[in-house]
Amino acid sequence: MRLIGRGAEANLYLEGEEVVKERIPKNYRVPELDRMLRTTRTRREARLLSAARRAGVPTPVVYDVDNPGTTLRMAHVPGPQVKKEIDSMGSKERKNLFRRIGELAGRLHRAHIIHGDLTTSNMIHSGKRIFFIDFGLGEISEAVEAKGTDLLVFKKSLRSTHHEHEDECLEAFMEGYREAYPGAGPVLERLAEIEKRGRYFVR
Repeated sequence: MRLIGRGAEANLYLEGEEVVKERIPKNYRVPELDRMLRTTRTRREARLLSAARRAGVPTPVVYDVDNPGTTLRMAHVPGPQVKKEIDSMGSKERKNLFRRIGELAGRLHRAHIIHGDLTTSNMIHSGKRIFFIDFGLGEISEAVEAKGTDLLVFKKSLRSTHHEHEDECLEAFMEGYREAYPGAGPVLERLAEIEKRGRYFVR
C-alpha cells in the first residue's frame, strides 16, 4: 500500500485500484472510547457514501468495512481535485462546473444528507463526472440549520481558496442548488441568518 493522503482523523492508502481509509487511534482518548468513535464514524461514512450515490451523487463505491470497523475500503476515483482545476479554467467552464456542483449538493440535501466538509478539496473531477468524497464529518439530518451550515462551509471555502472567482462560482452553485432542491429557499434564508450570527459574535 502507498500512502496518498494524511489527515487529522485518517490516513489514505492506494492499493491497486482501491483506496483504504484507516482512522488513526488517538492516544489521548480512553482506548475503548477511541475504538468506539472510530468504528462509529467509519461505518457512518460508509452508509453516507452509499446513500449519496443512491441520491444521484457520484461517490466512490464502498467495498468493505473491516472488523472492528476502523478501516474503509473503497474504489479509487482517478482525477484531480476540483480545487486544483479552478484557476486554469475559463469563466464559462467554471460557471458550468459550479452549477453542476450546486445540483449535486442540492441532491444531497434533498435526501437529507449533510456532507459536513463541503469543499472543492473533497470533490474529484473524473471524466465528465464530479465525485464527492470524504463524508467523515457527515450525517443524516432534515434540519434546515444543518443544511445551512453545510452551505456556509462551502461558501467560506470559496472565499479562502478561490477568492478571485468567488462571486461567479457561488452564483452558479446557487443556481444549481435551487434547481435540484425544492426546499432550497428556507435553507438559504437560514444560511443568511447563520452568517449574521457569526458577524455579531466576531464583534
